[in-house]
Amino acid sequence: MLALLTARRFGPLFATQFLGAFNDNLFKTALIFLVAFRLKAGDPVATATLATVAAGVFIIPFVLFSGLAGEIADARDKAAITRAVKIAEIAFMALGAAAFFIESVPLALIVVFLMGAHSTIFGPVKYAILPQHLAESELLAGTGLVEGATFVAILLGQIAGGLLPNGWAGPVAIGIALLGWLTSRAIPPAPPSSRVAIDWNPLTASRRALGEAFGNRELAIATICISWFWALGAVYTSQFVPLAKNDLGGSEGVATLFLAAFSIGVAVGSAGVGRLLGGRISTRLSPWAGLVMALAGIDLWFAERAMGGAAGDIASFLGDPRGWRVMVDLLVLAIAGGIFSVPLYGVLQTATNPSSRARAIAANNIVNAGFQVAAVLGIGVAIGQGVSVPTALVAAGLTVVLLLPLLRMLPR
Repeated sequence: MLALLTARRFGPLFATQFLGAFNDNLFKTALIFLVAFRLKAGDPVATATLATVAAGVFIIPFVLFSGLAGEIADARDKAAITRAVKIAEIAFMALGAAAFFIESVPLALIVVFLMGAHSTIFGPVKYAILPQHLAESELLAGTGLVEGATFVAILLGQIAGGLLPNGWAGPVAIGIALLGWLTSRAIPPAPPSSRVAIDWNPLTASRRALGEAFGNRELAIATICISWFWALGAVYTSQFVPLAKNDLGGSEGVATLFLAAFSIGVAVGSAGVGRLLGGRISTRLSPWAGLVMALAGIDLWFAERAMGGAAGDIASFLGDPRGWRVMVDLLVLAIAGGIFSVPLYGVLQTATNPSSRARAIAANNIVNAGFQVAAVLGIGVAIGQGVSVPTALVAAGLTVVLLLPLLRMLPR
């Protein structure tokens, strides 16, 4: 794995995507902190509303432009696309620094949208490029490292966005964007397997990508199952604060600890599944990993009840054996999630013609966005109707049972 990270055919891409995900979350978090602690310090509703709006603004480009992003990635050199995207990121972060300087929330939200568009264009590239640069025996390891690093980058970006002083967030984001551009320059060429005409209409491009993906049984199943995983992840991460504060009686530090455990767990599972499968693309572990996720979610419900609202601060929480039970449940759930999802990405990368591989990834991104929005809205409605957060999380995790018949149809 270390050899892969230090190889030019993977290391620069890994660093570039890590820095991009880190910057996205640094900027979004810094914006929320600017509003919460400076512009609207006495209005918690405004802060909560902005957090929801920022998340929605960021995800809109995935719905609108993923199909077009897949078209572009299939028709052009993926390394060149990456460098162009990184140049755009530098400009976007400069605009974001200006937004922080003049304390303009509307301008900052425009930047959030642009960063969402940046991530949308790069999304199909970072997975579709891997089969061009890696041997088949390395593909699961490379994909696992990319997915695991994404979760860790999200975590670290959120922490950095919260810790950086307002005056520093913009310049730091520009610096990260510059560093990302420099690493992208070392990515080897990845020309398309064939020159195809790009459909520049986002709607018809998306329809084409979805039609191709759902016209192939393996791609359709992998897309649905991956999207379920990301939706479940969105549900859990969106509820860590209320779970820690309202149900466990914990501090903000405990909520951050939950996010850290979840992110690190997914990273461990994602990075380790290739070794478990001996480098072979196989989904034989995915059904079992899904069941482990459900069982860990059930035990988390019992662990929360046993905690009895006595979590306290981080020291108190970690000094209590009941707190460690909660942490172990979260870690097991997240590790199993990484094991569940990475082989499915392997299916996406190998079950389609190389000339349309990026469109398959793009279709997955469209469905991912839809699943995540629907899941977060659904969990919000359920909690609004009086369902407790732990119960809602258990119910969400048990939906994996619906996927088991589909997973059995995939190559094993």
